[in-house]
Amino acid sequence: MKRIGGLWERLIGFDNLWLAWRRARRGKARSRGAVLFELELEENLLGLQAELASGTWTPGAYRLFSIYEHKPRLIAAAPFRDRVIHHAVMNLIEPLLDARLIDDCYACRRGRGTHRAVDRYQTWARRYAYAMKLDIRRYFPSIDHRLLKECLARRIKDQAVLTLLERIIDSAPPCAEPMAPFPGDDLLTPLERPRGIPIGNLTSQFFANLLLDDFDHWVKQGLRCTGYLRYVDDMVFCANDEGRLAEWRAAVTERLAGLRLRLHATRGQVQRTADGLTLLGYRVFPKFRRLLPENGYRFGRRLRALAVRYAAGRAEWPEIDASVHAWIGHAANADTWGLRTAIFRGVVFTRG
Repeated sequence: MKRIGGLWERLIGFDNLWLAWRRARRGKARSRGAVLFELELEENLLGLQAELASGTWTPGAYRLFSIYEHKPRLIAAAPFRDRVIHHAVMNLIEPLLDARLIDDCYACRRGRGTHRAVDRYQTWARRYAYAMKLDIRRYFPSIDHRLLKECLARRIKDQAVLTLLERIIDSAPPCAEPMAPFPGDDLLTPLERPRGIPIGNLTSQFFANLLLDDFDHWVKQGLRCTGYLRYVDDMVFCANDEGRLAEWRAAVTERLAGLRLRLHATRGQVQRTADGLTLLGYRVFPKFRRLLPENGYRFGRRLRALAVRYAAGRAEWPEIDASVHAWIGHAANADTWGLRTAIFRGVVFTRG
């Protein structure tokens, strides 16, 4: 694998930092951090440029909060000026390294996403009799810093860029959850091998794809599994032989252990594609798909809450319109005409 270089001067260039600021403020323009940064925009960008050039830039403290989507997730939000740095890095390295990922890696990639992943699986469901969906237990909190840095060093030869990436990785809040040891570990291993990257970072989404890139190529070329796709840590394997899928699961378990990752032990049963597979918010069958019921319930509650806020003057129509169209775009990728009709029939938006 040929490593990429010659990135540093372009990374710290003022044009790249300006573009990074523009991208960092999308959807955040009214946040306190973005407003304060913009009040002295040129000075702040020049300050970041000087800190990067001198090697004195250090990440700020994260803001921690939890969200609940089926289960609680701890989100770590970086300060706005750090997010500018994250975008500056990704502006350069993401296009170069993304081109080396397999086509069937779908998360956080331009031109792919959940709907393309579901379309791809549905095509395979018409071709293969069996499917197996696997996922990694607590993937982001489990990512080993040393292995991630080695993964980056195999792809990037610019030492200044690697040092910057290492600082971003090392700045992650410590993972408090204890992990079962791997073979060869001792009592000092948790101190010697820090793990976990923040779910909220732009860089973390890319790191999550990149760490499993060699694994993806091994599945496609080593296992010769053509019916394979991945969305972050959700993996789908398709075949016409149940026994082969069971063999692949054992091989995958061993391979992931080399990355200090574990599959969910109670998930990943082989099932018939004709019976439908739950994937990325849908129940997917060979010739049709349905939206998962809880998705419709959640949106119905949110829509009714938006109607109450709109009536009280606490929500504006552009916000409501964007939310509604985003959900319709997701729901319309399944057979949901009746569901959409039922949800919207009972909600009226009026002022006062």
